[in-house]
Amino acid sequence: MTAIRIATTFLILLLLASPAAAESVEQREGTNEGADFIISVPSNWNGGLVIYAHGYEGEGPGRGTVQFSPLSSHLTAKGIAWAATGYRAVTYRPDWFLEDVLALRQRFIRDIGPVRWTVIHGLSMGGHITVAGLELHPEIFQAGLTECGVVDGVGLIDWLYAYTAAAEYFSGAPLLDTPRPAFNTVVNEKVVPALGTPGSYTERGRAFDSVVKHLSGGDVAMRLEGLTRRYIANLNSRNPGPRAAGEFARSADTRHIRYAIDPGFGVDGETLNRDIRRIEPLPGARSRAANPVFAEFTGKLQAPLITLHETADFRVPLVMERNYRQKVEAAGSGKRLVQRVVAGAGHCGIDGRVREQAFDDLLAWMESGVAPRGDDLSGDLGRLGR
Repeated sequence: MTAIRIATTFLILLLLASPAAAESVEQREGTNEGADFIISVPSNWNGGLVIYAHGYEGEGPGRGTVQFSPLSSHLTAKGIAWAATGYRAVTYRPDWFLEDVLALRQRFIRDIGPVRWTVIHGLSMGGHITVAGLELHPEIFQAGLTECGVVDGVGLIDWLYAYTAAAEYFSGAPLLDTPRPAFNTVVNEKVVPALGTPGSYTERGRAFDSVVKHLSGGDVAMRLEGLTRRYIANLNSRNPGPRAAGEFARSADTRHIRYAIDPGFGVDGETLNRDIRRIEPLPGARSRAANPVFAEFTGKLQAPLITLHETADFRVPLVMERNYRQKVEAAGSGKRLVQRVVAGAGHCGIDGRVREQAFDDLLAWMESGVAPRGDDLSGDLGRLGR
């Protein structure tokens, strides 16, 4: 669906619901520096701007799809403008897409006028963009909100390859070295028979599941359901293919991962950490000088950030939140990060009321300087969301 069709559909719905409300909003759409966009400005605009950064759409040709902010109605009711970019491409390049966000903000200022403050709101991959924006451009963004976000940046690709390397170890299948489409055959004919599946594990599968539990930060609420959804999809080859998302895969580094396992499986953590294969990034792949968005985040937050995450999201595991918390604390910025966890087994299924409350709390935090409540993500994550 094109940006114009999306905007037209939205305006029709507004007209059907409330003609007066439709007349109170100025909506613009178009293409800016190779990326489709939508800008929405209420007639009683108070100078605030929220820029929405959507999630990963897969790999494909052409530009990405512009999407309406999930907070659109809530923001309009508060007199806050919002803008959304569809991105210049369909792939995993948060470095490019952060540039698209920054360019859209400039377009907004040029076409609409100066802003009092800018909040960046990111979903999934948009969380990677959000945290990179806050760390790299503190002069631009006054706060951030993420949902199911890749808040630890390249830490996600590290986790996925650590998961794959553990599956390779327990199944004996050469997962890391097998390119697609042969990779799919290896998974179906060797990995699944060797390990089984969640709820129907073999003995080796139960050992693998124990390792995954520890990689995930504990026995998170709804873990079996969440892992079932991503059990096969989280397996990755070291041959990611020629498209731009391969840059993310080539940044993977598992040398820092510490594996653990429960007793009773005939192998201990020391053995696992010695024998499970490690992945190293290509030279320069995590260079802060060359591409800071693909480098490890510093945790140096200068503005408030609220994150929302589901307990058993195995597309972007909850442990990413704990890992980023550790970086923020080490950088002395802990008071600028508030994290909230909700029980759930999917990815990006946060209830709208939870999202709206988080935004309202973020706005109050910006105005008062007093941080709202959050959850403690230190220690065992299995105690959360129950």
